[in-house]
Amino acid sequence: MKTPPADTSEQVSPTTAPDSFDKLVGDADRAPEISLPRQTPFQRFWCTRVLSSLSFQMLAVAMGWHIYALTHSAFALGLVGLAQFLPMFVLTLVVGQVADRYDRRRIASICQGLECVAAALFAWGTFGGWISAPVIYVLAACVGAARAFESPAVASLLPGVVPRAQLSQATAWATSANQAAQIGGPALGGLLYGIGPGAAYLACTLSFALASAAVSTIPLRTKPVPRAPVTLESVFSGVRFIRSQPVILGALSLDLFAVLFGGATALLPIFARDVLHAGPLGLGLLRSASAVGALGGTIWLAHFPLRKRPGAAMFGGVIAFGIATLVFGLSHSFIVSLFALMALGASDVISVVVRLSLVQLRTPDEMLGRVSAVNSLFIGTSNQLGEFESGVTAGWWGAQTAVLIGGCATIAIALLWMRLFPELRRTRSLEREE
Repeated sequence: MKTPPADTSEQVSPTTAPDSFDKLVGDADRAPEISLPRQTPFQRFWCTRVLSSLSFQMLAVAMGWHIYALTHSAFALGLVGLAQFLPMFVLTLVVGQVADRYDRRRIASICQGLECVAAALFAWGTFGGWISAPVIYVLAACVGAARAFESPAVASLLPGVVPRAQLSQATAWATSANQAAQIGGPALGGLLYGIGPGAAYLACTLSFALASAAVSTIPLRTKPVPRAPVTLESVFSGVRFIRSQPVILGALSLDLFAVLFGGATALLPIFARDVLHAGPLGLGLLRSASAVGALGGTIWLAHFPLRKRPGAAMFGGVIAFGIATLVFGLSHSFIVSLFALMALGASDVISVVVRLSLVQLRTPDEMLGRVSAVNSLFIGTSNQLGEFESGVTAGWWGAQTAVLIGGCATIAIALLWMRLFPELRRTRSLEREE
């Protein structure tokens, strides 16, 4: 699911991670021509993911609080998610072709550079006093377009960094990079926004710039696949491949609809300000809470990979996600809300790891970019379009009622998908089964 989603109160870094992390990265190429000999390719990949995710999480907090402060409208909050989703939807078939035909490191570096420029424009507009809701929507759309290219490029980069046999474990550790950033990013973004919106946007600018510089230094174990000519068949090949794989299709669609209806992230500024009365720092802590739980979940899965019945584990995680959403919607206590979001993140990460592992282990490398692009569209639909859906329903019925309805819908979808996709429920391995 999304989200995208995970952290603990203690971040994991490449130099202090558990033994399994060291063992994982130790088998990768050392790339002596790079000027950082002590870092393995996977460690650089992990650090790059942290920097990029940290930047985006800080920017999301700043944009959300800023637009709500300007408009006091739940619908306006939803429009920020819609502005980020539309470019992703329009560009899906294009970005997959780009990721499969060009150097994925260079694509990621360019996209993060463009996001750096967008964050700098946010800062300039804030200090200059000309920032407004329409400007925020336009810049959010620019960030969404850049991430539309970045996401499949980065996702399809991992199989070239670690051996295939370690890919599932590496996916869990790579997911922990996102979750580590989701711990520090929202809290740091909320703290900096409390100092001033411009301070938060400047921090995003610096972090995006560092990520852009770092990703281009990642050495790969495998050489790029020769470019095939672009045809109408190749453009839609990622969609056709997913349709032919009921296990992958079931995992992607389950994650999509569960988070689309069950996600409450877009409404956190309303809960922080009007329900829990926690302020910008409280908003940052709320956004970090689900990442805290998810980071704990990813570390657990990195040590104890899902080798048996991953599909059943995914369904269990989605149902637990719905229950945690209900608890959060009913809560008027800041502490209870934090723990509910932690549980939400821990259950969500099961779906994330299973979905990503299925895509990476069951997709040929020469079309991994196109399949990852469709996967990114599903993620974006559930996250950004889910934020729009949450804003609309909250505008109709109120924030708490919208979250409760979403939690019930998530549980209902999980039960329905068990019947619609029995192959996913019965699958015994992340690898392709004969």
